[in-house]
Amino acid sequence: MPHDTSQPPCDTSQPPCDTIQPPCVLAIDIGTSSVRAILFDRTARIASPVFQKTYDMATTPDGGVHIDADRMVAVVSSVLDDFCAWDGHNGGGPATGGHGAAGRDRDGPAAGGHTASGSTAIDGVAMTTFWHNVVGVEGDRAVTPLISWADTRPGTVIPELMERLDVGATHMRTGCVLHASYLPAKILWFARSDPDTFARVERWMSIGEYLFLKWFGAPACSVSMASGTGLFNANRCDWDDETLAALPLERDHLTPLTDVDEPVRGLKDVFASRWPVLAGASWYPAIGDGACNNIGSGCVDEDRIALMVGTSGAMRVMRPAAEFSIPEGLWCYRSDRRRILMGGALSNGGNVYGWMHDTLRLADEQRVERDLGGMTPDGHGLTVLPFWAGERSPGWHDAARAAITGMTLHTTPLDVMRASLEATAYCFANIHDRLRSIWGDTGEIVASGAGLLQSPVWMQMLADVLQRPITASTVTEASSRGAALLALEASGELEDLAAAPAPLGKTYEPDPANRDRYREAMKRQQNLYDMMMDS
Repeated sequence: MPHDTSQPPCDTSQPPCDTIQPPCVLAIDIGTSSVRAILFDRTARIASPVFQKTYDMATTPDGGVHIDADRMVAVVSSVLDDFCAWDGHNGGGPATGGHGAAGRDRDGPAAGGHTASGSTAIDGVAMTTFWHNVVGVEGDRAVTPLISWADTRPGTVIPELMERLDVGATHMRTGCVLHASYLPAKILWFARSDPDTFARVERWMSIGEYLFLKWFGAPACSVSMASGTGLFNANRCDWDDETLAALPLERDHLTPLTDVDEPVRGLKDVFASRWPVLAGASWYPAIGDGACNNIGSGCVDEDRIALMVGTSGAMRVMRPAAEFSIPEGLWCYRSDRRRILMGGALSNGGNVYGWMHDTLRLADEQRVERDLGGMTPDGHGLTVLPFWAGERSPGWHDAARAAITGMTLHTTPLDVMRASLEATAYCFANIHDRLRSIWGDTGEIVASGAGLLQSPVWMQMLADVLQRPITASTVTEASSRGAALLALEASGELEDLAAAPAPLGKTYEPDPANRDRYREAMKRQQNLYDMMMDS
């Protein structure tokens, strides 16, 4: 059972206006299903409401997952409209005009945290986006959809890539495996599937780069976003010549590299007048969401391991490093030129819980949680491969699909739910074992993400499966907070990321009585995996 070691959370509510400590940073968080904009002060406390809009990506029967890039620009811009219309900018008075015109008649923000009229000044705008997305651009317009990391269609060209590139050497240089998630497969697949459109593309870029192209007239690609492409040499912090040579791609098809300590200024006039409160701010290039999640939840060195379950899932360790070696099955990206982020990602996390709950027509979530907690670990006799959205770490099988074996007439929907959550925990155990080969058992495991924190039963399963204590983070909006912290560090307002407090909540201690039962279940899962993947 969990025991409470909680501290007062530092960012779970908006502080009173007179306690906000300037400078303030607006964080834009572009996730796989929503866009958020949240203001943070210099202590990384939330200083505004959360402005959010949801969106859906289009899917196709052959595995496509994508969205019109200009539609995404419109969603992000709409969220910024709402933020700029917030009456907190003028000391609580009404916002005026359309497109967030609050303050449009004023001269620009005064130095410090508030203007002379009492409104909050925005010193910086930080951004975090999901990794491994790409859009093809001609001039200043997208000519392809924005393709998600979850699009599995590029898996069809993996055999060709394996003939062109040494798999192990590429993994060691780039930190990425040859997989549909990454850009080598995406770009080669696009060249094969739509050569006419491919020929029109002058530059391939992520959504963060495309937003900067629209807003400032030139894209900006951070080391962090480049490190998640599979086109980047993560040891040299430069585009990888060997990988580029194996693709129909030249360096000038990619955005020149920058980093989080090189912000840009000078919004185009149309956006400066649309978002006047942001016109004088420093805008920082987008950072990968996984890196920002680690930073926001306080997992900035090997003393803490981040375990995150949202729609998908990940386990990651961050540390300062110039170069790295990487275990088989894991990836290694960067938050910036100074820090690496090593770990593994699951395409299946909270989406497994959601699919189970909706498809099996289970009761309300509180009752499901209570009933799951009353069940015996691995008492259902089921073995599950939880690959509803395919597999990434550690096996990286593009075509992997979910499977459930062992069902009888006695099997219930709750049995299937519990078995699937346990199976996802076993996948995390595989990642954990590989991280241990580098760092051992020294790091404290800190859990974040609504998919996990809303289910204490699942937290306990993970502690029992990993046989490690797991502590819940009480930081809200960790990815947005991480982006703001990186901007504060880059601006010199924060000496080091480790200096920012990251409050913790309950710790879930492993139950030794469940260890052997779960180990046997993991062996069954591995046997099923080997049989299915070899077939």
